Amino acid sequence: MDSLSNILSTDFIYGWETWINDWFLVFAFALFILELLRYAFKKKMSWNLLGDSAANFATLAMFIVIIALVAGVYAGVFFYVYDNFRIIDLPLTGWTIVGCIVLADLAYYWEHRFLHMNGFGWATHTVHHSSPHFNLSVAYRHGPMDWFFPLFFYLPLAFLGFNPFIIFFAEVIVQVYQTLLHTETVKKLPRPIEAIFNTPSHHRVHHATNKQYLDKNYAGIFIIWDKMFGSFAKEEEKVNYGVYPRINSVNPFIVFFSGYGKFVQRLWLAPSWSYRVKLFFKSPTWAWQQEQLQQKDKR
Repeated sequence: MDSLSNILSTDFIYGWETWINDWFLVFAFALFILELLRYAFKKKMSWNLLGDSAANFATLAMFIVIIALVAGVYAGVFFYVYDNFRIIDLPLTGWTIVGCIVLADLAYYWEHRFLHMNGFGWATHTVHHSSPHFNLSVAYRHGPMDWFFPLFFYLPLAFLGFNPFIIFFAEVIVQVYQTLLHTETVKKLPRPIEAIFNTPSHHRVHHATNKQYLDKNYAGIFIIWDKMFGSFAKEEEKVNYGVYPRINSVNPFIVFFSGYGKFVQRLWLAPSWSYRVKLFFKSPTWAWQQEQLQQKDKR
C-alpha cells in the first residue's frame, strides 16, 4: 500500500496512457477476431454483421481525425482551469490516480445519462446505439460530437486539483473498461462482481430496445452508481439491440452522421420555434412520441 503514496512524474503517467492507447486497440481487435470465430462456429455470421463491424471501425477512424483537430483545445481547457482555478494541490501518487478514476467513473455516469436525456446529446450518442449487433467493434462506433460532452463532466476534476495528466489517464481507464463490456460471449459473472462492477450482462441491458430496459445501466466501471441513482435493471429476457427508427445501413458515413442528420431534419420540420427549442432539451423518447402523435393526426 505504501507504493501508492510514492510521488509519480507526469512523464510516467503520460507514458502509461500512451502505451494503453497504442496497444489496447490491437488487443481489442484480436478479441474481436475471436468473436467472429464464435459467430462462425454458431453459424451466426452474415454479410450484415461484417459490414456493420467494418462501419464501426470506420467511424472510429473518422472520430480520430476529429480528435486530432480538437485535442489541443480540449487539453488546453483542462490545463488552464488547473493552473488558474484549482482549489487544492493534489500530488501525483497512486492514491490520487485511484481517487480520480473513481470520480471520473462517476462523472462518466452522469455524462452518459445526460446524453440519453436530451436531443442534442442523443444526436451523437445514438450512433453508438444504432448497431443491431453487440460485439467489441460496437465499442468503437462513435458519433461526431462524442469528444465535446465529456469536457463539461470531467472538468470539475481539474477544479478539485487533479492534474490533467491524471484526469486523461482516468478517462482512458474508464473507456478501456467500457470497451470490454461490448460482448455476448460473456454471460453472467460471479454475483459479487455483478453486484459492484459493470459487466457485459449489465451493458447489454443498456443497449437494449426492450421497454423495461430503456434508459438503464449508464455505468462505466461501477454499476453501484446505477443502483444509487435508480437507473439499474437486471438482464432477464433476451435483449434486442438498436434504435428507432433503425438506420438499416452499413455505410460508415450514413452511420456516423445519422444522429445529427435526423436531428436537423426534426428541426427543419418542426411546427414552431418553441418546438425546436424542446427538441434540444427534451428526451429523444419525447421527440419520437410527438412524431407518432403527428402521424396519427394526419390519418
